[in-house]
Amino acid sequence: MNNAGILLFKEIAQIRDDEFDRIVDVNFKSVFYTLREAATKLADQGRVVNISSTVTRLMLPKYGAYAATKAAVEQLTRIFAREMGKRGITANTVSPGPVDTELFRSGKTAADIERMAAMAALGRLGKTDDIAQVVLFLVSDEARWITGQDIAVNGGIV
Repeated sequence: MNNAGILLFKEIAQIRDDEFDRIVDVNFKSVFYTLREAATKLADQGRVVNISSTVTRLMLPKYGAYAATKAAVEQLTRIFAREMGKRGITANTVSPGPVDTELFRSGKTAADIERMAAMAALGRLGKTDDIAQVVLFLVSDEARWITGQDIAVNGGIV
């Protein structure tokens, strides 16, 4: 499971090169390098779950670099699923909505957090356990026929 992520909460025009390089390194390259190694080391019938974000489906100002890196993870996962399918290895992405974590709260006001929680049909922030249960399912034998998918776990935000 790849759960690397940092948030850069800035408008695209304000992002410095070093900030962009860092978010690409952490959010995307780390997943790429892990998958490259997994391709030769993961046992047949193995499972891969990469964490993305529902932000890739929204057009939220100040999330451009973050959304771009997470969208890249989604596409990389779909291709990896195709490449590994012949070995029975599944690869999927889980895209959480707003989850009450330190990363989510970073750089946001209380009003920002309330607004994001209200966007969900369930009217609350997600909890880490909401996401963990979906990941547990995807790595189980019951999910052996699910691969190349991006599962939105977002309380109905989109």
